Amino acid sequence: MLEPMMITLILTSLLLLMLPLVSKKHETKITKIIKFSFLISLLPMLLTMKYQTQNINVNFHLINTGMTNMTMTLMINKYSTLFLPTALFVTWSIMEFSTWYMTNEPTTKFQKHLLIFLISMLTLATAGSFMQLLVGWEGVGILSFMLINWWSTRTNANSAALQAIIYNRIGDIGLILVMTILLSTLGTWDIMSTLTLNTKDTLITLGLIMAAIGKSAQFFMHMWLPAAMEGPTPVSSLLHSSTMVVAGIYMLAQMHPMMNPKYLTTICLYLGTFTSIYSALCAIAQNDIKKIIAFSTSSQLGLMMIAIGINKPDLAMFHMITHATFKSTLFLSAGSIIHNMQNEQDIRKTNCIKNTLPTTTTMMTINGITLAGTPFLSGFYSKDMILETLMSTNTNAWALAATLLSTTMTSIYTTRMIFYTTKKFFCYKPIPAQQESKSQQTFPLIRLTLAAIMTGTMLTPILSNAPASLTMYMKMTPMMTIIVGTYMTTEMTTKFQNTTTSWKFISHLAFFKLLHRTLSLKALKLSQKHSTQLTDLVWLENIGPTTIDQLNMTTSNIISMQKGQIKKYLTILLITTTILLLTQTSLIL
Repeated sequence: MLEPMMITLILTSLLLLMLPLVSKKHETKITKIIKFSFLISLLPMLLTMKYQTQNINVNFHLINTGMTNMTMTLMINKYSTLFLPTALFVTWSIMEFSTWYMTNEPTTKFQKHLLIFLISMLTLATAGSFMQLLVGWEGVGILSFMLINWWSTRTNANSAALQAIIYNRIGDIGLILVMTILLSTLGTWDIMSTLTLNTKDTLITLGLIMAAIGKSAQFFMHMWLPAAMEGPTPVSSLLHSSTMVVAGIYMLAQMHPMMNPKYLTTICLYLGTFTSIYSALCAIAQNDIKKIIAFSTSSQLGLMMIAIGINKPDLAMFHMITHATFKSTLFLSAGSIIHNMQNEQDIRKTNCIKNTLPTTTTMMTINGITLAGTPFLSGFYSKDMILETLMSTNTNAWALAATLLSTTMTSIYTTRMIFYTTKKFFCYKPIPAQQESKSQQTFPLIRLTLAAIMTGTMLTPILSNAPASLTMYMKMTPMMTIIVGTYMTTEMTTKFQNTTTSWKFISHLAFFKLLHRTLSLKALKLSQKHSTQLTDLVWLENIGPTTIDQLNMTTSNIISMQKGQIKKYLTILLITTTILLLTQTSLIL
């Protein structure tokens, strides 16, 4: 009786989302429909939390042919039932906020794009076959391209959208490789079947990790994530919290049983550590408020990858869900500040907004300290659980040290952002700021902040499986990183100058500059040299007309007897006369 109820509720919540796309009279009710869908999806989540239900597969036959049966499979498990209400709740708040933020834009069209974005992610989250997963996977990629490029007349938006789509296409090679291997070896794309067969293929593991690297912006393929800030702030909030960038980590958590643990642990641990520490380092040197939060997302994704690397997919999902609540709030708070500061995004130029935007700055402060891992907030329960698990073994000592350093830097850039955005004094030319007058601006922030406070406590009994034997020192270590990070922030803001060589190197996104500027410039110069010297000089000059002319002259010199020299003519006459005389003499004899 439990399974049919859960299937019905999830199908109802998913089908409701289709109404604005098929009916024009529901186009203006997208926010209410998502809200109602969220309320329905809470029931399957509560049932899962109470009864600990296992995997449920629902097959819908679409086309029956003689050779192939096309089916749509819905997979309901612990991860999908927890992720579904999270994505719907975050999207509901973002949709409501966008009605205020995108006042001068075609709001209905924008919200329909966000709705399709959400549907693509939910298709991926509930996919029971790799074909459906590929549909949702490509759907979030295409919609991210369209939404980042929403203001298509801006050159930076075009460049950012192209970066997002190109990097994701590189990662898609891994997913296509996995589908090819499964079809050739097992003859099926059904996820439940592949998980049941317990096949731990190395190529499948590498393909899934490659796909996650591109989609979840891990180290070496993370450069598109800060560039994606050229899109509208509601897009950034949805993309970074519960859709695009978490798709790769979600897929690794779902497919964890079929992956080779040896390569999974090694590659994911290295990738997550490098991503977390590098992105946190870049976030420290940024002054653009959206790019600080974007690099923070990349750093937290690295932490989720570390959880996958230590074979704790539950902790990765735990941090993903809590991260969605406070990261979406941080982006919406940043959007409220940018909108009221006349599109000013530099945190050094925010002017005395603590008095004019009290709700926004309060919500940003609460969610900022949640991101840093302050005790009894959701970030404390999810992020610190990963650190405590790392402490339980000596083999991960290097990863633990790097992760603690990354967590310290998280406190640094978070406190720095809060310090600049909540200051009481003017540090730049006065900009008239508006008051928080509309409920669409403040209610989503308050709602998401309450979720960020309570989510950790609610999900800890379900997803927390850290070792119980932890000393007081080990429990206090995450708190010590916050204290050290806060102290370093005060030192940096009062004494450290932003003009040093290392600071400039970091602020220019060292690896980003190397790959997108230095290497591309070298490639341009090399291709130009080849086109001018190899093509023109070698091919056209040496191999082409010049070589043919010289060959013709040499051939004519060899073949032709007309040299214009009298001695050669006399020699030829002598030779022919001698031959003639010898011939005549032989005939007489």
